[in-house]
Amino acid sequence: MNTLPRRNLGNSPMRVSCIGLGTVKLGRNQGVKYPSGFAIPDDRAARNLLARAQALGINLIDTAPAYGSSEERLGVLLKDRQQWIICTKVGEEFEQGKSWFDFSAAHTRHSVERSLTRLRTDVLDMVLVHSSGEDLQVLQHSDCLGTLLDLKAEGKVKAVGFSGKTVAGGLLALRDCDVVMVTCNPAATGELAVIDAAATAGKGGLIKKGLQSGHLAADGGKDPVQANLDFIFTHTGITSVITGTVNPQHLEHNVACAIRAISGGE
Repeated sequence: MNTLPRRNLGNSPMRVSCIGLGTVKLGRNQGVKYPSGFAIPDDRAARNLLARAQALGINLIDTAPAYGSSEERLGVLLKDRQQWIICTKVGEEFEQGKSWFDFSAAHTRHSVERSLTRLRTDVLDMVLVHSSGEDLQVLQHSDCLGTLLDLKAEGKVKAVGFSGKTVAGGLLALRDCDVVMVTCNPAATGELAVIDAAATAGKGGLIKKGLQSGHLAADGGKDPVQANLDFIFTHTGITSVITGTVNPQHLEHNVACAIRAISGGE
């Protein structure tokens, strides 16, 4: 196997690459938890990164309003919009160095309309609730998910999902969502129950922090990227692992490791 596989996003008609490109670093370098600081790339570097991602077989891009100028920049930079599947979010905002959350119906609708404008598109492929961590509170006592489902019925959103932080929240979200996003890596296995449930329900399963936000340590001399992706891709139900980088060489390495992991090291 020498090409990056694509998998069905649950029961939806979308097929996404098994590695997705996270784009927080295209728009924000404050309040992030990476091991070292970084400069936001200029347009030329960002275009080169996106072109390399596409050449590697990546068609999934992950963004969010909380990622600073990421959405707006992608709207300008992605000239061949139909070649990409874009996942964005609602609920979290980031302004003046701080995050804040609004899960009201009004803000959810405003956020989706704003993302449509920023991304210069008529429909959003995927929109996830960007949970504050109070997953059950967000799901049971706000209008956010219900409003997203209304927007899906209106044709403005193709797939609705939930990016949470708890097993209880992820399992509850699967009742109504098309896709869930959970943290999974060898040091964080607690949410694998959500991935198992997603597979059983025919829903998509996206992984965040699969490479531990860059905080990787070598284990027995094995490449830590390879070790993490080997671990992740042994689990059925995982559709794609979102990896955030602005370094094309790192992206190439991530893809090569994913291909080896999926092919059993062939």
